[in-house]
Amino acid sequence: MKTFAITGATGTQGGTLAHLLLDRGHPVRALTRSVDAPAAQALKARGAEIAYADFADPASLTTAFQGVDSVFLMTTPFGTDVETEIRHGSATIDAAARAGVGHIVFSSVAHADRATGVPHFDSKYAVERHLVASGLDWTILGPAKFMDNFTTGYAARMLAAGDFALPLAADRSIALICAADIAGLAALALTEPERLSGKRIDIAGEETTPLRMAEAFTAAVGHEVTFQATPAEQSRAWGEDLYKMFRYFDTVGLDVDVTALRREYPEVGWHTFADWLATRTW
Repeated sequence: MKTFAITGATGTQGGTLAHLLLDRGHPVRALTRSVDAPAAQALKARGAEIAYADFADPASLTTAFQGVDSVFLMTTPFGTDVETEIRHGSATIDAAARAGVGHIVFSSVAHADRATGVPHFDSKYAVERHLVASGLDWTILGPAKFMDNFTTGYAARMLAAGDFALPLAADRSIALICAADIAGLAALALTEPERLSGKRIDIAGEETTPLRMAEAFTAAVGHEVTFQATPAEQSRAWGEDLYKMFRYFDTVGLDVDVTALRREYPEVGWHTFADWLATRTW
């Protein structure tokens, strides 16, 4: 059987994919800088091979990719910066090429190829271009806004208080996706590369609006949740990158052809926002 190396294996995207592949009996090599972390040990207990790898250490990546057939790659500028993200992503692709990896599935972001001016969209597109030019077989997935971000931190505390706020108009349509659906299509790309090799696909489970999201939250959490459109300038407190992202969402929009995805890849089991809410404990 093919062995799949998963970067970000102790995080939400990579971890969800690693567990899904293990559920299906596939050999998984989970790459992490923290081999003793609880999330890494949970994967090890399920049969995953845990391998040390650091994006800033190309030699560790080359070693971790030895004997691997395909790689799931995800990158982030948060915690560093966009230049570092580009450098890390490019170094990982180069290391995979040196190790003889056959196929890379890269998790980018929806609309990254549309010159959005959003810094972390543009940095991911730079990694996309490096991958396409690498000579490796590739698949690029462009996830929309993450549903899973509502379950932790400030967003979760607001929901507990009955508040839901975003710097978006109440009726602004926005595409959403959950980690399970990203993992579902990534697993398909890894296990059936002939279906998705050479494709760049923006992905979402549903397009909805903040007002309809508040209604879905109300039904799911058991108390009224009210949406409040916050001033765009308020999002500057989250950093210039996220400010520009929300401005793009509100002025241009984030659209994905959800109908085509469900028709082309029904085995993913795409989640609407209400579907995803039903999988959570509130």
